[in-house]
Amino acid sequence: MSTHPLFDLLIAQALDLPLPELTRRDLAWPQMPGKVQAITGMRRAGKTTFLHQIMRDFQQSGVEREGLLYLNFEDERLLGLPVADLTHFIEAYYRRCPERRGKMKSVFCFDEIQLIPGWESFVRRLLDTEKVQIFVSGSSSRMLSREVATSLRGRGLETTVWPFSFREFLRHRGVEPKGKAGFWPPAEVSRMEAAFQIYLHQGGFPEAQNAPAALHRQLLQSYVDACLFRDVVERHNVTNLPALRSLIRQLLASPASLFSIHKCWNDMKSQGMAVAKESLHAWLGQLEDAFLLFTLPLCTASERQRQVNPRKVYPCDHGLIPVYDRTGRANTGHSLETVVAVELKRRGAELAYALTEDGGEVDFAVTQGDGSKSLIQVAAELRDESTLDREFRPLMPGTVFMAPGWGKAERLLLTLDMSTAIQVQTSAPKGTLVRPVWAWLLESPA
Repeated sequence: MSTHPLFDLLIAQALDLPLPELTRRDLAWPQMPGKVQAITGMRRAGKTTFLHQIMRDFQQSGVEREGLLYLNFEDERLLGLPVADLTHFIEAYYRRCPERRGKMKSVFCFDEIQLIPGWESFVRRLLDTEKVQIFVSGSSSRMLSREVATSLRGRGLETTVWPFSFREFLRHRGVEPKGKAGFWPPAEVSRMEAAFQIYLHQGGFPEAQNAPAALHRQLLQSYVDACLFRDVVERHNVTNLPALRSLIRQLLASPASLFSIHKCWNDMKSQGMAVAKESLHAWLGQLEDAFLLFTLPLCTASERQRQVNPRKVYPCDHGLIPVYDRTGRANTGHSLETVVAVELKRRGAELAYALTEDGGEVDFAVTQGDGSKSLIQVAAELRDESTLDREFRPLMPGTVFMAPGWGKAERLLLTLDMSTAIQVQTSAPKGTLVRPVWAWLLESPA
């Protein structure tokens, strides 16, 4: 079969490059035979790094370097490539490695392959006709689990990459605690709390860890802009850019807060900004699809109540909060709550916020994959009695929630530092554990 010289060049370049050694991510992809693995997440969260980690793991398990192929379809030389030409890529690969065809498993990692219209049929055919393990990645809604499930007809599974967790942040800096966390000596507590303050301010985007302080804000802003233009404006042909930008500012300037499309629409109208309420609904969904942010519904058994009540909004990384904050004050409480929300999402939990019948609120009603439930409050400051009472009251035994089935859920209050946690534990309601967030992040299972 004839082929374009570019295909042979790209294959040769891909196989000749050594696999990079990068900070290891605490992610596991679901290892099921016959499935395409879709790696999703926000732009610059580390999807490509994770693909290279996967390739290194296969190499360590015995797959030769020539059995590991990585191709990035954002390469400008591949713009406009028709899906039919992907077959030529595979032929070019097997001409270079003929001994592998039909005999040894090869691992193909296709980055941003959703840029090739019709890629799904090619991947399904490749999975059926060759001895391969296939990983695909992308930042857009075309790589969501529901899209992968539909387009790959049940042949795809999804793993979402988030920015660095606190443990990954420590590992990146070479200061990860050794062994399983348990008792924390005072010196180690001080070291972890100092590191957590940096993490809380800087966020978890991998590239931002090494950025000069003067460029940090600009770098994170560029991530949001790339998401805005490439994953929403271009992909969905959005023309009302001022209204879309206003929506993003409102969402990211009020993290961990209740958000109402109706109120946002009224605010825009009062500013003389013409926008349809349906557009705001659509854009919010598209921003969630692009992994820039996520929303939590009210915990209730009624689907109608879930739909009509405001949702809580969180950015994909707490490092974005200072970029959009308009108060000029440190937003420690919202950053702390966002860290917890993202960590729970990272662990695959189903999240909502809960209301009690007497008007109290719990930040997170958490349902794990095994069906276990927990109620989690997050508070940066617990030094005055009124704040302590507000945080503890919804966690009291016998509290009645608007949603049934939460009376016996585990209860947890997360705060900023160890000394506060120890002090407050003595007055906590029966059955409520008080922990510093950083210790919970390191002690809880991934």
